[in-house]
Amino acid sequence: MPTFRNSRAAALPAKLSRSWLLASAADEANFAPALASEADSVIFDMEDAVPAPGKAEARERVVEALSTGMTAWVRVNGIDTEYWADDLAALSKAPGLRGVMLAMTERPDQVTHTAMRLQAGTPVLALIESAIGIENATDIARAPGTFRLAFGVGDFRKDTGTSDDPMALAYARSRLVVASRVGQLPGPIDGPTVGALGEELQQACKVTASMGMTGKLCLLLEAADTINKSLSPSESEIRWAHELLDAHAAGAVVGDGSYLPRLARAEKISSLADSYGLWNA
Repeated sequence: MPTFRNSRAAALPAKLSRSWLLASAADEANFAPALASEADSVIFDMEDAVPAPGKAEARERVVEALSTGMTAWVRVNGIDTEYWADDLAALSKAPGLRGVMLAMTERPDQVTHTAMRLQAGTPVLALIESAIGIENATDIARAPGTFRLAFGVGDFRKDTGTSDDPMALAYARSRLVVASRVGQLPGPIDGPTVGALGEELQQACKVTASMGMTGKLCLLLEAADTINKSLSPSESEIRWAHELLDAHAAGAVVGDGSYLPRLARAEKISSLADSYGLWNA
């Protein structure tokens, strides 16, 4: 069976993934289109996307796909559910597993216990979806096994009664950004903007980027390309980095206190643009 995975996304380290596409495990027909999309990372979703009566069948479906050529992340059910242990036991043998997203992460030990049930080195993406999770974000970020943090916006809003206004969610997003930095993790992944495409999604991505988050979950295939472009260095940023790095290479060093920070930023933009295939665009 072909893997369907586009070569650019397959080669990109998950720490740099911008778009994280959730593909429902309720139907195996969702897998191939997701893996052929522009998404940097694909997550087969066995949690929210699958009702209780279909959990076992979805698990078998995912393991079969990951054992016959497909590669993906998998969102597993929360540690306090009856499905968590069976999810991990089945996935621990799947050769195509790239990592797991742990739903409803609220404590650091939940990540560590999840990682211990998987093959050594399997990354765990901690999906934080509650007030308790936000308050424990720094400890979760430091936990053995945590690869990256993600924000479950919908469940967090249900838990706290918060609106979807960016200002209302700013504290939670900031907590995840600061926790990720303290835990020496890549930037956190923002939650999905459900149903949004085009300009609406671009505006949502501006909020994501302005908060310091470097990835975003999505539910629609068509959303991935917009997220990728919105969370990448802009053309003007790349042009500025080109000019500064060329001048630096030519020995034109400016001796004020802002020079080294600007040079470091230019080098970071250069590295990201190269990773995302934008440097020579």
